[in-house]
Amino acid sequence: MSNGLFRTMMPENEPVLGYAPGSPERPALKSAIRRVGSKTIEIPLVIGGRRVKTGKLAECRSPHDHEHLLGRYHKAGKKEVQAAVDAAAKAWPEWSRMDWQDRAAIFLRAADLLAGPYRQILNAATMLGQSKTAHQAEIDAACELIDFWRYNVRYLQDIYADQPGSQEGLWNRLEYRPLEGFVFAVTPFNFTSIAGNLPTAPALCGNTVLWKPASSAVFSAHYIMEILKEAGLPPGVINFVPGSGSEVGDPAMDHPALSGIHFTGSTEVFHGVWKKIGVNIERYANYPRIVGETGGKDFVFAHASAEPRSLATALVRGAFEYQGQKCSAASRAFIPKSLWKRVKDDLLGQISEIKMGDPTDFGNFMGAVIDEGAYKSIENYIKIAKRAPDAKILAGGGCDKSTGWFIEPTVVQATKPDFKLMREEIFGPVLTVWVYPDGQLDKALQACDQGSPYALTGAVFARDRQAIVHMADKLRHAAGNFYINDKPTGAVVGQQPFGGSRASGTNDKAGSALNLQRWMTPRTIKETFVPPRHFSYPFLQSDDE
Repeated sequence: MSNGLFRTMMPENEPVLGYAPGSPERPALKSAIRRVGSKTIEIPLVIGGRRVKTGKLAECRSPHDHEHLLGRYHKAGKKEVQAAVDAAAKAWPEWSRMDWQDRAAIFLRAADLLAGPYRQILNAATMLGQSKTAHQAEIDAACELIDFWRYNVRYLQDIYADQPGSQEGLWNRLEYRPLEGFVFAVTPFNFTSIAGNLPTAPALCGNTVLWKPASSAVFSAHYIMEILKEAGLPPGVINFVPGSGSEVGDPAMDHPALSGIHFTGSTEVFHGVWKKIGVNIERYANYPRIVGETGGKDFVFAHASAEPRSLATALVRGAFEYQGQKCSAASRAFIPKSLWKRVKDDLLGQISEIKMGDPTDFGNFMGAVIDEGAYKSIENYIKIAKRAPDAKILAGGGCDKSTGWFIEPTVVQATKPDFKLMREEIFGPVLTVWVYPDGQLDKALQACDQGSPYALTGAVFARDRQAIVHMADKLRHAAGNFYINDKPTGAVVGQQPFGGSRASGTNDKAGSALNLQRWMTPRTIKETFVPPRHFSYPFLQSDDE
């Protein structure tokens, strides 16, 4: 037990390296790409600190190069899930009682390891395994995950410091206990930082965790586990159990010790998670916390006073960086007719400059989509646009799977706001535009607000301040992360806490204290220094006394 009120330094966002020619980081990353990509590794489960091999293998391949086998990973099943639950239960008593500063030191060390010797290793793994460019890997696998680990420590410290008032003769305290049981973290392919944050945020708060990474991102997840091991994370605190949703997710969610779900993925899968917890509700020892960030149909809405070039640039970056596979990617745009000609010319001109290919070639702005399933789904939406009488493809539309899962940056113009591609999540490099009459601003705002079930991110563009105020008010519930004169992507930890509502999730704001509070169950402690020694109160006395 430590005697002291310890405080960590105020974190600052990790600087983003540029990888420009002549910079020291450029050759360092290229060297890491060669090292990481030159061998085929075997990835075990990690249960109770032990490397477990099941013999049920699946492959990690580069999305942009089908022939490049990066690794083979062992898949967990019901038996391994139970072993992981047992390991988490064994680790829980000591971990949940460990002084917060000792837990914090592990993740602060992990942040420094990632900022230093592991930076280019995790960047390279993300580029090779998830087809991210150097810039997209840097802002994700390096900077954002470093920020999560540093800022979460600060948020934890601030939460613990939030204490109730006391009156004379007594002392009130709040103890922020971890949840009883284990947290099940289910992480996506598209952000290595999210994959690293979802299991570690509950762990920082004293919880033990089962971590199921996306099957298409096990490669980078393996390196995160290596960083955490080197940082000193005790065995059993985070148990690494990749595998299929049914073979890992079902037994984990059926277990009575489930205390919470930390999820990022599709809306459909999250619906299934919520339903399963509902069916099982009577078997749990506690009501599980459900924290989920799911899909989006993110918008860019322009007013007639918007500056055309910055709008066009925001559309290109917002829609096509990382092949549109960001939960926050711009997927639909509402542009006034008076502005459309200038925006269209600039938009199509910039798209014509985009190079697509292997992201380890630093001249490419786009890589491949994540796998065959994503490729087929996005291709089907493009085919719908090609056949539809009320839509026209203005750019792109090409798909090529000969060497990798490549889909061109595609712009579709729809003649009505309720066209299928304006409503449904595509999760790929497809931007659908509806050009609205200038005199129908409020009608267009209503179409934006009600045209999709999602409410994750959105952006408005205008130079007229009154118009900005009006649009922000009309779209108040349409996005949990709202941008003014900027693209709807790129939330930064410590600056823009991330999450949305409606069909986009529970809006528990990763990258803020709001998220950490979900992994705690407070205990109020009232201590009376001199308790009363008789039940009587003054009002019980007679008036004659």
